[in-house]
Parts: sequence; structure tokens; C-alpha cells
Amino acid sequence: DVVSKQQHRPDGGVKRNGRKTSIESASRPICIALTREEGKNGKLEKELVQRLQGGGADDAVTSTIIKELPCIAHADGEDLDKLRPTLESTSFDYVAVTSPEAARVLATAWSSAVAASSKQLPQVAAVGKATQATLESLGIPVGFVPSKATAKTLVAELPPSKSKDDSTTATSLLYPASAKAATTLQDGLEERGFKVTRLNTYDTVMATWTTEEKEFATPSSSSTSGSDSGGVDVVCFGSPSAIDGWLANTGQNKQVLAACIGETSATACREKHGWEESRIFYPEKPGIAGWASCVEDAVKSIIKAEQEEERHHPTVGEAAAVNE
Repeated sequence: DVVSKQQHRPDGGVKRNGRKTSIESASRPICIALTREEGKNGKLEKELVQRLQGGGADDAVTSTIIKELPCIAHADGEDLDKLRPTLESTSFDYVAVTSPEAARVLATAWSSAVAASSKQLPQVAAVGKATQATLESLGIPVGFVPSKATAKTLVAELPPSKSKDDSTTATSLLYPASAKAATTLQDGLEERGFKVTRLNTYDTVMATWTTEEKEFATPSSSSTSGSDSGGVDVVCFGSPSAIDGWLANTGQNKQVLAACIGETSATACREKHGWEESRIFYPEKPGIAGWASCVEDAVKSIIKAEQEEERHHPTVGEAAAVNE
């Protein structure tokens, strides 16, 4: 299988069998679906256009279609109204922010907390460079970023508050989370002796697709990976919720290659939904560059498979030319 034996690259990408795959061209347009909420796929799209549609690389793939098919949307969480008064009235050592959306939610309460509180606001721990950039763009300083953009790494690396060195008082942390977020962060920190206050400040819900969008995402009967007449070849997943939304809207279509932003989404594809391992791509470190690299490798794997198929099963015209 040309998609198997995936090896992680230090730059976040994936290479096949220890070497970079060189691709001549695509025999048909390869369709890539972007599944983050509407309007928030721009960074990945820009990176993919640069890599796949003539950005200067020797092996650039020119015949690709990039389509936004949002699989998720965000809604208010049950604890959103508690965020501002909690920040204003309670002292915390840290506030943990695990996604750009969580950063935007925190910003709705941060400025008022700064104005209303006489005490020092908590140090902000951000999971991932994208979350850090969003916080800083909203005027919220970031004091800690783990070496890998996962809750598990944050749990392992976040230091106890220096003011709590006597070990008599637990380091306190506010966690404004998605209602669907796993308990990895609070469970892990509590095991280390932290006192964690979780507020479900927003929720991730499934996006509703039009009939046209559903038809577009349905693979054609002539190909297991989609075609230019309809269907998606590679789908980009930025969260487990996006995977749920994709499957619900496409009638459980797992024929596509899953290009995941990181290990969490890849694990959901594999363990929760039973995706074939050979159809899952993800970088060692989450991020736009590594994510785009995995999409690129997925596209190349499709092209390479089709080229192998053509060599083993030439068309009538090709076979006649060989015989001549």
C-alpha cells in the first residue's frame, strides 16, 4: 500500500519509506475538503495553494481543487455567563487556553476583568502557536506554551506556581473549555496536585450541510477516493468534532484520506471510527505547516497509486502503442 509505512519528519511532515515522493502530475483534479468552521480555513488554504498549486516547488501539484466544507460551528457553552465573574472574583495562578476559539471566548471577559479587578490576573498558558497568536492579537499576554500542542504535553510541562513552593497550597488553574473537550487536561493536572476549575464556555456543534454540499462530498462509484465529477479525495480534520460532522453529513464516508492536524484527531479516526491506518496522515507536532505537509503527502499518494494502476492496467490505446 503506497500510503503505509508513514514516518514522521522533524519539520512536522510525513515521508514515505524514508524519502520524499516525487510526483509528475495528476491525471485528474484531486479534491481537498477544509472542514473547520466557516471563515476559519484561510491559513491552511493559503499554505496548500502555495504547496500544491504552483508555489514554486519542483514537485508542485497543479490539478487540485480546494473546497471549504465546514463540519463544525461554535455555540455558547452552559458556563459562558460564569466566565467574567469568575475571573473578576477569584484568584488563579494560571488560565489554560487550548484553542483559538477558547482564546476568543476568553477575550470577551478578559478586558472587563482587567478593569474590574485590583488583583493580578493569572498567567496564561496557551496550547499551540495558533492559540498563542490569537491570544496576543486580542491583547492577552501569554506566559507559557508547551513544547507540543497537546493537553497531555501541557499537563507534563506546566510548572507549579512559584508562589506555591511551600507545597501547602495547590497551584490553581482556570480552564475555559469546549463542552466536548476530553478531561485529559484537568485530570492530569489534578493528579499533579493542581486545583482546576473547568468552565464549559463554548460548545462545538455539527454544521448543517445543503443537499449540494452532501452530494459533492459523496464519492463517485468509479473511484474509492472521489473524482472530478464529484467527491472528495482528502479531508482535513482539525478536531474530533470535525470528524463527527463529516461522517454525519456524508453517510459515514471513510473512503477519503484523513489529513489530521495532530495526533488527537488521528487517534479519533483510528480508534473511535475505525478508519484504515493507511488512510490516516498526521504530523508529529500539530500546526498549519505540518498539517499542510500531510495533505500534500496524501495527494501525492493518490497520484502515485493512480500512476501504478495505469502502468499495470494500461488503456487500449496505451497498450497498442506499446505493442507497436
